Amino acid sequence: MTAQTTERITDHVAAEDITLQGVLEALTDPVRRGIVRQLADSEQDMACGTFDFTVSRSTSTHHFKILRRAGIIRQHYAGTVKLNSLRRDDLDRAFPGLLDAIIEAARREVNR
Repeated sequence: MTAQTTERITDHVAAEDITLQGVLEALTDPVRRGIVRQLADSEQDMACGTFDFTVSRSTSTHHFKILRRAGIIRQHYAGTVKLNSLRRDDLDRAFPGLLDAIIEAARREVNR
């Protein structure tokens, strides 16, 4: 089941439909783990263009879509800016401790 969150972004997965398989598959890519880490370290929602990675715009769009469809991030518009936030509450409820472990591992990867 897909939960509609805005008129412009309609493919957010409902909280009860987030799967461990989907989350783990989405986070196999280091760019996506970096997005999650940066969102976790941010005190506010982040615009797509503000992330620190070196991929093309079309590739970054693909990564955001994978994270959104896995139920890891929520995207919404503020005017013409697409903002991203972690679905921490939904993920913590479904898989307690998993998101924190992934974020910590992603931080260690950056420090290597």
